[in-house]
Amino acid sequence: MLRQGLIFLFALALTPTVAAQDRPSSKHDVDGISTRRPVATYSIVARDSTTGQLGVAVQSHWFSVGSVVPFAEPGVGAVATQSFVDPRYGPLGLELMRYGRTAEEALDALVTTDSGRAVRQVAMVDANGNVAAHTGEDAVQEAGHHVGAQYSVQANMMENDTVWPAMAEAYESADGDLAARLLAALEAAQAEGGDIRGKQSAALIVVRSEPTGRRWEDRLFDLRIEDHETPVEELKRLVRMQRAYRKLNEGDAQVTQGDVQAAMQSYRQAMDLVPDEATEGEAPFWVGITLASEGRVEDAIPYLRRAYAQNEQWATLVERLPEAGLLPNMELAKRLAKAMTADGEN
Repeated sequence: MLRQGLIFLFALALTPTVAAQDRPSSKHDVDGISTRRPVATYSIVARDSTTGQLGVAVQSHWFSVGSVVPFAEPGVGAVATQSFVDPRYGPLGLELMRYGRTAEEALDALVTTDSGRAVRQVAMVDANGNVAAHTGEDAVQEAGHHVGAQYSVQANMMENDTVWPAMAEAYESADGDLAARLLAALEAAQAEGGDIRGKQSAALIVVRSEPTGRRWEDRLFDLRIEDHETPVEELKRLVRMQRAYRKLNEGDAQVTQGDVQAAMQSYRQAMDLVPDEATEGEAPFWVGITLASEGRVEDAIPYLRRAYAQNEQWATLVERLPEAGLLPNMELAKRLAKAMTADGEN
């Protein structure tokens, strides 16, 4: 009874009020939500069959597409809502799946009670890998979707109808983790022409298979490109940056735990992911500081010089570290700061 009541309430939320139906409006102005301009979009929702991670990736010629299209919750599911977009499909779809409805049941409950369903495009995947998608008959062409094993790709207002098949093929054939494969699908869509109007914004969300109780740890990727000439390329760059900074965070935690060898490995992995200039020397700086704090000063200095070459303020920061317990004493800090300059001596 509880579940039936929830479905009724959520369906009611998508049903236009009498006032909304009576007021002058365009054909697709539903329940106070302006639908005169579609969020022309290509997107993918997916569940990783190995890790259970859930994700959404999207690109559009529409400002800040990440604020209205993608939704994901660990242990629950992921939703993409687009075309003449109604963002309520995101939280309502997740709520239904949280209470045990499959992706198909959740989508059906919402679409069948939505008087604007003819212009909607929505896809959902639940935590068990069930997938459902809807493309309304009035979605601006070219529009369509493809449902595969634990994923769905969908697009509207595309240059041609090869976009979503190309996304499906790219996702299925790509290597790497879920974030990498989601990006591959977006790149394939753009290679096929993408949005007929061009490019503007993109977003990517990947969440864990189950919630940890620490929301800041549950979202492995949560990136948005609001306005950019090449949003998918910029999104791909930020994914690499987040991977690098995750390794830096791992290294910091390992230093705190006293495992310097593991920390060094994490820091070096971060440096392998992005060049020094991408982090303004952040990665080599902390490698150098970790080595110096362990008495390996001669090994530390080349890394610190690499950091200084990107940002001279690192030399100033070094002398603030002893008070924070990140270097053993001020004498060492001053020696390192001097050595960081191009003409400094060890």
